[in-house]
Amino acid sequence: MLSPRSASRLTSLALCVALAAGPVRAAPTGARAPVTPEQAQAAVAAVRTDPLLGTSRTERKLHWKTQDDEERPKPKDESAPWLVELVRWLSESARWLMWLLGAIALAVLAVLLRRWILVRADTVRGRAIDLPSHVRDLDIRPESLPDDIAAAARALWRRGEQRACLSLLYRGGLSRLVHGHAVPIRAASTEGECVQLAERTLPEDGGRFFRRLVQAWLLSVYGARSPGDAEVFALCDEFDRQLPAAAVAGEAGA
Repeated sequence: MLSPRSASRLTSLALCVALAAGPVRAAPTGARAPVTPEQAQAAVAAVRTDPLLGTSRTERKLHWKTQDDEERPKPKDESAPWLVELVRWLSESARWLMWLLGAIALAVLAVLLRRWILVRADTVRGRAIDLPSHVRDLDIRPESLPDDIAAAARALWRRGEQRACLSLLYRGGLSRLVHGHAVPIRAASTEGECVQLAERTLPEDGGRFFRRLVQAWLLSVYGARSPGDAEVFALCDEFDRQLPAAAVAGEAGA
């Protein structure tokens, strides 16, 4: 509520405004002189300067806080930039650490795989090789052959048993290659394959000798004719020298 002083001044102000706005009428005899417009304006100015009437008012309004207001991003806190850098460094370090651990794991796996392969290779090399007892239909077991192959073959040739003589020389040659020189001949190896394997393993003279022996055998089997006596006797004479029986054992002892 206004104080009595303020109410009185408001009343005076209203009266002044009303007199200034309304028409000026002649005052009756003995009445007070009418208020002039200048006087009304002066009164209004005086009221405006009154500190009790010119005080400002503060207005407050209430409004609902929406969800969008809550979801607005908060301003970034720039008070601790070192913390941001620390988090960034830890993130980068974790990524490089994962790459390093992956590389170490691959290296360990490669080493273990190499060791496993070496162990398997040693095991395979340590196994006894199954040597063939026959090459095609020919028996090459040492116990199936005479002790002196060359002498037995020469005797067969002189008795006119040419094919048996060449068969004995060829079987004896295969047996010496497999059991005496470790040539990897198998049961299904052909004559040509046996020659190639022998030339890779034997010295040059031994390879040429075995090729001559096989050619004489093929001439008798598939050519329906026998080589000359001189050639067959030469094969018998060189047999033990070019295809020694104990080549592997002798090399091992040396």
